Amino acid sequence: MSDKTFQDTGDFEHIVRDRQEFAGNMREVFEISQEIWEKFLESEADEHHSPNPDPMNAMPAFTELMTALWSDPQKLAETTQKYWEAQGRLWQHAMMKWMGGEAAEDVEMPNLPPEGKRFKHDEWSDNAVFEYIKQSYLLTAGWVQNTVHAADMDPKDRKKAEFYARNFVEAMSPANFAALNPEVLEATTAEKGQNLVRGLKMMLADMERGKGKLLIRQTDMDAFAVGRNMAMTEGKVIWQNNILQLIQYSPLTEEVYSKPLLMIPPWINKYYILDLNEKKSMMKWLVEQGYTVFIISWVNPDEAQKDETWASYMQGASDAIDRVLAETGQKQTHIASYCIGGTMAATLTAALNRDGDKRIASTTFFTSLVDFEDAGDLQVFVDDKTITMVDEQMEKGFLPAQTMASAFNMLRSSDLIWSYVVSNYMLGKAPVPFDLLYWNADSTAMPAKVHHFYLEQFYTQNKLFRNLLEVDGAPIRLADIKVPVYHVAAKEDHIAPAASVYGGARGMVSADVRFVLAGSGHIAGVVNPPAAGKYQYWTNKDMSPDTLAGWLENADETAGSWWLDWDEWLKRKSGKLVPARVAGAVGGVLEDAPGAFVKLRFDQR
Repeated sequence: MSDKTFQDTGDFEHIVRDRQEFAGNMREVFEISQEIWEKFLESEADEHHSPNPDPMNAMPAFTELMTALWSDPQKLAETTQKYWEAQGRLWQHAMMKWMGGEAAEDVEMPNLPPEGKRFKHDEWSDNAVFEYIKQSYLLTAGWVQNTVHAADMDPKDRKKAEFYARNFVEAMSPANFAALNPEVLEATTAEKGQNLVRGLKMMLADMERGKGKLLIRQTDMDAFAVGRNMAMTEGKVIWQNNILQLIQYSPLTEEVYSKPLLMIPPWINKYYILDLNEKKSMMKWLVEQGYTVFIISWVNPDEAQKDETWASYMQGASDAIDRVLAETGQKQTHIASYCIGGTMAATLTAALNRDGDKRIASTTFFTSLVDFEDAGDLQVFVDDKTITMVDEQMEKGFLPAQTMASAFNMLRSSDLIWSYVVSNYMLGKAPVPFDLLYWNADSTAMPAKVHHFYLEQFYTQNKLFRNLLEVDGAPIRLADIKVPVYHVAAKEDHIAPAASVYGGARGMVSADVRFVLAGSGHIAGVVNPPAAGKYQYWTNKDMSPDTLAGWLENADETAGSWWLDWDEWLKRKSGKLVPARVAGAVGGVLEDAPGAFVKLRFDQR
């Protein structure tokens, strides 16, 4: 027998082994898929489903969209014709490229959405088939989104239609389908399907972690732990009640300013976004500047908090102020607040100032809305009908944590949903460790009555800004805020739009307001330590312009972090220096920071 015969025999055996391995992996893929399907069916059987076929109340917006489009049939016909002409040019380009013709230059396509990371694989550009699939999709996606944007309809309805149109076209990306994604096909061939086995095992684990719902992991969930390598600034829990723990941080200077600082973070997620690690921690930085810093750690609620209200949360923050003053021996404290914590801080400050209560020395707001007329991307989820739907999900007295997590992920579905579907479940790649995404996945529930009040009174009716808000029968007015205010907006914020934050700051007509516009977005614009040397901020003492654009015309731009500006503003109002205070020295210590409340994860209940 010749050497070639041996070689042919070896090649044949290798092919047989490869096919056997591929077949074995496909059998395992089928078996895991069955488990996933069964777990999904079990979850659906246990779930109480609303009879409403349109739970997000999107249909009225799309009905108005169709009416608007057909009200100008000539315009619709023209845009449709241009779309098909572009598709024809694209097809001609693809045919020439397949045949190796000279007319294979790129075709100019107007108004295409950005490709993003989803089409980074070389085959999306080098292979004529995949290039055509990609370009045809981008052309269609751009046409759909541009058509919705140009429709003559109510701005809020258009915003909702644009949001769902964008989510639809992002879901329909060819990169999200294994058979159309060259990177997935390449990996499946090279690994003989082992990538799909790993991916579906991750999907099954994510469904188990989500108790039947697909809880997509965006980072290595075992790489971080609160108290181990996150929320590490040294401190003590000095007091708690049914809804919060109060943390006092240990001093890092020999002397501190006499007036303390109490941070009121949002309860829509956990406080340690302000204490991610040593390099990013605002809490540690403030302590290093010589402030006695306290922070509220809100409970991750369940049935035990079913009777809590906006008023009881305000009272909880007021009681925390009492504990701060008792611990420091002071008559006043500064308060600082973030996001929905700022909305709460505004109502609390207004109520206390209205009643002549002088315990607050100043109030600082980070990307906090008090004017909800244009309340950012989250507003697409909120109207009277969707509030009813949310109420149905809160029948146990709280909104499940995964509901809000899913809503936030939908705001950037291409990055926070579909990229992980492809990477995790199709390519079988384990997510890399990323502290911010761990925090993002560490979701919190919401007390039902508190959340309903927030959505109804602020988001849909904008009562605080319209001077119509009442809490426990007493009026809450922005004009009642009389303490000095430091108000930060972020230029690229899609949660609390900077223009709306500016409008809300101007509504505090009785306060001395310093408004600052930070670079970047809702998180990076706030969590921007000076040592990072990132971004910039704008200042302008003149608050008379009606719009943010007008304010910006004469604003001064400064490179770096606004934290330094805030520190200069705050320390002038913080009194003399006194010996540093030991955390819990007066009222005692319950446990070490970060405390038990922040460690409770909904997927571990």
